[in-house]
Amino acid sequence: MTAAQFDIQLVAVITAAACALPGSFLILRKMGMMTDAISHAILPGIVIGFFLTEDLGSPLLIVAAAATGVLTVFLVEIVRDTRLVKEDAAIGLVFPALFSIGVVLISRYAGGVHLDEDVVLLGELAFAPFDRLTIGGVDLGPRGVYVSGSVLALGAAFIGAFYKELKCATFDPALATALGLLPGGLHYGLMSVVSMTAVAAFDVVGSILVIALFVGPPAAAYLLTDRLPVMIGGSMGIGAVCAIAGYWVAHALDVSIAGSMAGCVGLAFALSFLLAPERGVVARWRRRRRQQWEFAAQMLLVHLFHHEGTVDEAVENRSKHLQEHFGWTARAAGQTVDAARTRDWISLQNDRLHLTRSGRREARRVLRRGTGGARAEAPVGSMAHASLRPPSDGAPPDEIQHTTS
Repeated sequence: MTAAQFDIQLVAVITAAACALPGSFLILRKMGMMTDAISHAILPGIVIGFFLTEDLGSPLLIVAAAATGVLTVFLVEIVRDTRLVKEDAAIGLVFPALFSIGVVLISRYAGGVHLDEDVVLLGELAFAPFDRLTIGGVDLGPRGVYVSGSVLALGAAFIGAFYKELKCATFDPALATALGLLPGGLHYGLMSVVSMTAVAAFDVVGSILVIALFVGPPAAAYLLTDRLPVMIGGSMGIGAVCAIAGYWVAHALDVSIAGSMAGCVGLAFALSFLLAPERGVVARWRRRRRQQWEFAAQMLLVHLFHHEGTVDEAVENRSKHLQEHFGWTARAAGQTVDAARTRDWISLQNDRLHLTRSGRREARRVLRRGTGGARAEAPVGSMAHASLRPPSDGAPPDEIQHTTS
């Protein structure tokens, strides 16, 4: 690995961590696309900064852009608080208005100057090793490390200082207000950090990658955990891994570094979306199948319990009769019986099904739940005779899990 490659990855990892910190709270507050709004709305700030300095390379343009980002958040909040439109509509109204103001100012007063947001925010990671910070003739390393490190330190200081307050205001604003935590002030403070982080990161790595880093890693971490500290740490870790992996993919394929990193972020989210242990698509599908099979087994218990000790028991409790009674296929009936036997709820003797002690207890529990606490011996009517169809493609009995308490 060359020094230039190391510098690129270092800048990308620090930027990913800086974006993930406030990005986690944006995801929880359902404001993930605020960074996209900021990326468009800062144009008038850049124009005004140029008017004041007449220097396209002045740091004041970055400061003015960040201030405009904070103004964007403030205006979105004002429009949203009217309760006439929702927050997504407020974002869609504010940032085009600010962007158009910037376009008008350029066309009217700076037509002869190549001035747009790309002048300030066209960050390119491939050039990070060559944009050096030099003080007193001493090369201190890539400037992007210090820019991204500064906003990372700013975000960490703000979240560390107000972590409990931010947590309360994010999950229960009404409680935060009752406790006197000033959720409005915390919100604007967080949005100020978001705006400054976004604009500084735009300057280092470019707007597309920054938007991906703000939204993708926190969204992926959100699917993997229910604990906020783990989500924040996980989002920073996912962002860092995607930054490093994206660089080497770009190196191998000779493609855009930022685009490759953003693609890795999308892949990380897709994997979390599909394979997250509790919220993933696969886990939810398996859980629904287990619940279907367990419900089928419980209805079998109710049926056996309902006819236990009656003159119809010899007919109703035959395993082959289940196909006719419930409308099940032979395979579904056999696997439902296997599921109940696996749980030690029934026994099979001479093609007749008998409740075990634990099966009888489970049947009573199901009946109490279904009749609102009525006596378990009461007939269950349509509940016992419902046409229930387990999954047609079947499932191994050992996958059946008892999920109810």
